[in-house]
Amino acid sequence: MANIGYIQVTRRCNQKCRFCSNPEMERDISVPAAKKLIDEFIRLKYKGVILTGGEPTLLDELPQIIHYCVSKGLDVRIITNGQRLSDFNLFKFLYDSGLRSIHFSVHTVREELQEFLTCKKDSLKNLFSSIKNAGRLKMTTMINIVINKYNADHLDEIVKTLVKKFPYIKHFIFNNIDPTMNRVSENPDTVAKLTDFELSLYRALSFLRKSGYSFRVERVPLCYMVEFAEFSTETRKIIKGEDRIVNFLDDKGKIVQEKFYHSKTDVCRICTYNSICAGLYEMDTYYSSKELYPLFLDPKPVIRRVLQSE
Repeated sequence: MANIGYIQVTRRCNQKCRFCSNPEMERDISVPAAKKLIDEFIRLKYKGVILTGGEPTLLDELPQIIHYCVSKGLDVRIITNGQRLSDFNLFKFLYDSGLRSIHFSVHTVREELQEFLTCKKDSLKNLFSSIKNAGRLKMTTMINIVINKYNADHLDEIVKTLVKKFPYIKHFIFNNIDPTMNRVSENPDTVAKLTDFELSLYRALSFLRKSGYSFRVERVPLCYMVEFAEFSTETRKIIKGEDRIVNFLDDKGKIVQEKFYHSKTDVCRICTYNSICAGLYEMDTYYSSKELYPLFLDPKPVIRRVLQSE
């Protein structure tokens, strides 16, 4: 197993993304509190830790937390919107603290749309500068893309543009919007139907596989990624029996996720992929069960490929 834990280090942010799952508040983690959580991951034999926010680079103590993770033998990463790391000196400071892997959140490669989704001018320009700096430092660079109504039709354009501009990117993660406890309630227009992104997601994943890039997809039922079932994060965790611990700074506190099944409907029960599919997140609240359909394929090859992969 290769469990990775999550720690929110701050809830402050320098963007206001329209679908943020953890809206800004004035709350930071202390270094002693972070060390205590890191020590717990070590006791649980976790492989690594991902430091999230808010925007983690706003926390002055971030280098100390990174250094502590590295000193304990943990693989440490951060998820960032890339606005501050366009400053190479700041990026280098985190690198010197031990950071070697980084996730950039990219919503689109269209400048005006990125500004609209983040409520921040020059967001894409700063983000591209930060990704370029990651290349200069030879960082393991990964891209997180939140699937939403506004990028649903051009997910393939996003990955093709990023790969062309930054060929050293290693990995892509597609997250369908989590509409609970976040800014989506204020902006329901950001939620896409499954059919809105089905084709562009297929094109994006086909391109990445053909080009030799690794990728994962979250909160998308397997009937909408048939050919790529083994790349579903939930499916992989179901098959491997992994868990996930996320430490929030708000009232949610510590969440230990051991089950990765969402809601299912009648068509799911006759689907041969039922046992390895997470189902539909927020079914019939934000996403319609009417969009689901059964598959009649042998799940054994998917299970075998997952177990044989890293």
